[in-house]
Amino acid sequence: MGSLNPDFSGETVVVTGGSSGIGRAVALAFGEAGATVLNVDVRVDPKDADAEMPTHEAIRESGGTASYAECDVADPDQLDAVIEAAREVGGADGHDPSARGTSSSGVDVMINNAGFYTKRRFRDVTPAEFEQVHGVNARGAFFGTQKAANDMIERGEPGVVINTASDTQGRAAWDHSHYAATKGAIRMITRSAALELAGEGVRVNAVAPGPVATEIREGWKEEAQEMGPTGETPDLPLRAAMPAELPGAYLYLASDDASYVTGETVWVDGGGHVC
Repeated sequence: MGSLNPDFSGETVVVTGGSSGIGRAVALAFGEAGATVLNVDVRVDPKDADAEMPTHEAIRESGGTASYAECDVADPDQLDAVIEAAREVGGADGHDPSARGTSSSGVDVMINNAGFYTKRRFRDVTPAEFEQVHGVNARGAFFGTQKAANDMIERGEPGVVINTASDTQGRAAWDHSHYAATKGAIRMITRSAALELAGEGVRVNAVAPGPVATEIREGWKEEAQEMGPTGETPDLPLRAAMPAELPGAYLYLASDDASYVTGETVWVDGGGHVC
């Protein structure tokens, strides 16, 4: 089968949570597509056992342009610093602002992917745990979207925001109540922002992954790799995904091919949402 060949040369793409898992795969894909990538994470070193070097170094090793910025996305002030960093890396890495009709470089595509997960029964979730999960997932996506959109609008440049939701945003699952609530919030953040920002030239969409074999929690990668259409997971028509199977949805939503798509959630969940 064929594949798309997107070109993001001259674009600055910010990926939060880009050091590991889905975020790393997405960042690497945009780097391969020619974008200047800013990986934003609380840690530079990847959790993935098969990752030999930090994301931004891997992109550079392949001939691309990338940088790293440390940030806790739960803190809106730190997100302000990310926007400033995007302006700096865009200007320093060969962007021509005048050619893009703006006085300064900045974020062209914002991918709010950083996430935090704990597995806990509803009756056992503590206020501190609730706040931590909601801070990273929901507050991070809300203010990441807001601040990126403000930057795009102030520069007079159209842009794209993509939020990472989850298949849990639309269905209940054991031990997921506090996490699923954040993903449901991300769906409505995406739709609400898309409505208000459409007239400003900013598109906002989301990707909802299903089970993906990452290191988001200890043992999850191995559990996910066991999932498939053989009886173990009757509500998963295909199987669990590998991180490298996710970036295509992000590349599409960020591209001009999706110029008429906003407020949408693209399900990349092995068909789980149809069950």
